Amino acid sequence: MTRIRRGYIARRHRTKIRLFASSFQGARSRLTRTIIQQKIRSLVSSHRDRDRQKRDFRRLWITRINAVIRANGVSYSYSNFIHNLYKRQLLLNRKILAQIAILNRNCLYMISNEIRSENKKEIGRNMSKFFKRSSLENELREGRVEISMRKRI
Repeated sequence: MTRIRRGYIARRHRTKIRLFASSFQGARSRLTRTIIQQKIRSLVSSHRDRDRQKRDFRRLWITRINAVIRANGVSYSYSNFIHNLYKRQLLLNRKILAQIAILNRNCLYMISNEIRSENKKEIGRNMSKFFKRSSLENELREGRVEISMRKRI
């Protein structure tokens, strides 16, 4: 059986792979088998690290926001700040908040102080609901009702 030359198809396939690996060093940019192995490994790494990069940036933004918030107010944490943002329906994502924290701290201070003051007002309103005096207590305070201190037998 005669040998069949594959011609330009295989060569085109190899040159396409070599173009991908042209920036690699040593055998990884010259030998076809090693190029293919390195291509698979690099594509796996890039896919994995795209998710890791999102994770790392989110951590960085959270750290920046937390540092600025804690520098502003004593005992005011990042988690309280984000919780109050959601309660006020201020939909600012962490990336924007981190940029505001770095570039314009006064703006972030204004936002956090506004949220805190609103939150304190709301807590006061909620506490008054829990600690309402009963009508009997009000009458006792005003002196309309007398309670005898004798024991009943």
